[in-house]
Amino acid sequence: MEAIIPVILCGGSGTRLWPRSRKSMPKPFLPLVGDTTLFAATVLRCPATAGFGAPIVVTGAMHLEHVEAQLPDPASSRVIVEPEGKNTAAAIALAALRLPEDAVMLVCPSDHHIGDVAAFQTAAREAASLAREGWLVSFGIAATAPETGFGYLKRGDAIPGSHGFAVAQFVEKPDLARAMGFLADGGYAWNGGIFAFRAGTFLDELTAHRPALAAAVRAAVAQGREDGTRFHPDPAAFASIAGESVDYAVMENTARAAMVPAAMAWSDIGNWQALHDALDRDGDGNSARGPAELVDCANVLVDSDGPRVSVIGARDLIVVVDKGDVLVCTTAGAQLVGKLGGALNQ
Repeated sequence: MEAIIPVILCGGSGTRLWPRSRKSMPKPFLPLVGDTTLFAATVLRCPATAGFGAPIVVTGAMHLEHVEAQLPDPASSRVIVEPEGKNTAAAIALAALRLPEDAVMLVCPSDHHIGDVAAFQTAAREAASLAREGWLVSFGIAATAPETGFGYLKRGDAIPGSHGFAVAQFVEKPDLARAMGFLADGGYAWNGGIFAFRAGTFLDELTAHRPALAAAVRAAVAQGREDGTRFHPDPAAFASIAGESVDYAVMENTARAAMVPAAMAWSDIGNWQALHDALDRDGDGNSARGPAELVDCANVLVDSDGPRVSVIGARDLIVVVDKGDVLVCTTAGAQLVGKLGGALNQ
């Protein structure tokens, strides 16, 4: 069986986890859950022993140093250096054009946490089997709460001979009432942004639905240059691309959209409360990293890089200290951290 090629997408400004995450060192490159960075963990859960090939990483010049420093095996990995960010459709197309048409790509964001690696690998192999049959496959993350910050996949008909399903509908981020309805229905899953498809299948669909974008990426690759294990697309050709997500450009338009269910303790670590949910907690729901003392507290997260933090009698609170910056917010306010002036002007 041909190896599955992990395509790791590395980008983002890191504002939602400020002040720990910053533009110069965004969350993929931080050890937020355990001692391994989210980026390194993404690569490590795709080993050759589980049927994966050497990864391709798509990143920007700003993060290239972090990528190459944290790659477990940089010599066998390939890195595509985007001249500028143009969203996920273009990033995936760059990787697809650097692979044989029949190669199965597993597209993975580099900033997610997956607690059950075995379940991830099982889902990846199932998705790859469907991809070999011409499907464009999303991971349908088992919904455990009525989240309003995620898109959803509506499960369609079962695909014979597999554990997958056709996607009946891609649903944008819902309000709370709709999200609660989705959870009660049981036929909806979170869209976690993990995909599998053959390189040629993806490029055919991109060309069909976004011909100008596909042509611009092809030109950028054709006029690009290699530098050891790095590949640099042509900046002028790439600049003409209209940035668009792979969901809007391809997945919501293709007639071959499928999903594989995945219950794998997944989190996009989208804000401080999501990180707190992914961390080990004490009996009162508290978690602390760095010097901290919590007295009569519940559901409190403290993350300090040095100064001692003492909290008494607090509920549903987040305290972060990093390089002289201090963040204090409620768990409900965690969604707004990225709008702070300190986060935007880091």
